[in-house]
Amino acid sequence: MPRQLDESFIVDAASGALLRRVVPKRGKPYEHMCTKQTYDDVAYAIEQMGNAAFTMEDIRAKAGGGDEADMPPWSQVAVAVAFMKERSCIVPARERKHVAASDFVYEDALIEYHALREKGPEEATAPSE
Repeated sequence: MPRQLDESFIVDAASGALLRRVVPKRGKPYEHMCTKQTYDDVAYAIEQMGNAAFTMEDIRAKAGGGDEADMPPWSQVAVAVAFMKERSCIVPARERKHVAASDFVYEDALIEYHALREKGPEEATAPSE
C-alpha cells in the first residue's frame, strides 16, 4: 500500500536548512530539517558510491566517515535522500536501495538545492499543475 501523504520542501532563508514538511492523510503534520552541511555531505557520499546501489545506512556511514560519533542524524539523512529522490537526483534500484541518476549527482543535488532556495517558500509550496 503506497504511503499517502503530502510533502513539500523549502529552504529556510535564515539558516539555509532544507525543511521537509509532511501532511499525512491520517495523523498530525510534521516537519524535519537537514542542515546545509549534512545535505552536502550526503550528496558527496552518494557521488562517492559511483554506480553502486546504496541504502540510507550506507550513505549515513559514508557521510560520517564510518565513525558512529560523526555520522549525521538519521532524520537529516532521510530529508536529504527524500529531496534528492523527489528531484530525480537519485532513483530507486531494488528493495530499499537507490542509485545515482547521473555521474554528477553531487552537482545535480546542489543545483536542485539552490534552485529551491532561490524560488522561495511561496513559489516552492504552490500546487503544481
